[in-house]
Amino acid sequence: MLVNGECREHIEISDRGFQYGDGLFETIAVVNGQPVFFDRHIDRLKAGCRRLYIPFPGAELLAFEAQKLSEHSSNAVLKLILTRGSGGRGYRQPDVIQTTRVLSLHPFPDYPVLYKEQGIVTRFCDTRLGLNPALAGIKHLNRLEQILARAEWTDPAIQEGIMLDINGHVIEGTMTNLFYVKNHTLYTSLLSFAGVAGIIRSILMTMSYDQGISAIEHAFTQDALLSADEVFVCNSIVGIWPVRQIEKTHFPVGEITRQLQIGLAHFQNEATSGGL
Repeated sequence: MLVNGECREHIEISDRGFQYGDGLFETIAVVNGQPVFFDRHIDRLKAGCRRLYIPFPGAELLAFEAQKLSEHSSNAVLKLILTRGSGGRGYRQPDVIQTTRVLSLHPFPDYPVLYKEQGIVTRFCDTRLGLNPALAGIKHLNRLEQILARAEWTDPAIQEGIMLDINGHVIEGTMTNLFYVKNHTLYTSLLSFAGVAGIIRSILMTMSYDQGISAIEHAFTQDALLSADEVFVCNSIVGIWPVRQIEKTHFPVGEITRQLQIGLAHFQNEATSGGL
């Protein structure tokens, strides 16, 4: 683990990331010693820093530290956290902000291959996402809604929970973005008021256009999702998982889902062959 470039495992108790969740994070897959889609993660992190008025420490510095941690790992997960640093008691930002950066390496999750091949089982969560356009899209450290949603089930047969906002629109999974296919058109949630704009979500939106698949962001309900032809979820660690069941409704692993899985795998291989 690196904290501000030093090998240590603690931060100041006054750090605003600990005190208030005042910061951002990225979760990055490492394959053959290379952080996958690192530039895209850095771009999102930089955009989040602009949104929260946190000084960005620089892409070159973060790339150097990420490579230092990752270079000897075949498969791992790199977590990158930026906070507003220390700043006394109270919500007021310090006059001089010294950004804290924390990079840590973790074992890659041992998910069964069947999740990618045959799909996963999901449920709707009771916990609802609040609406806040100032924070929508960015990956900030305040994740209590997802924590409460994930605490709703312990059944190992269920792999993911689907979260709605307070208006009843489907937004995302607890740890994934969500897509569905209807009549050969790809749909995903509009994230103007809630949700995280994932790296893989962005890649798939572009990839679908390149492959001649119409992709639409819009607000939709449970009923629209349950009437879909195909459903899948995605993130930077799992890639694409087809959804074979949402509660009592079953779905096939469809042609477009498979097409995008193959395309994403090729794109990832190209990305890791070139290094940072």
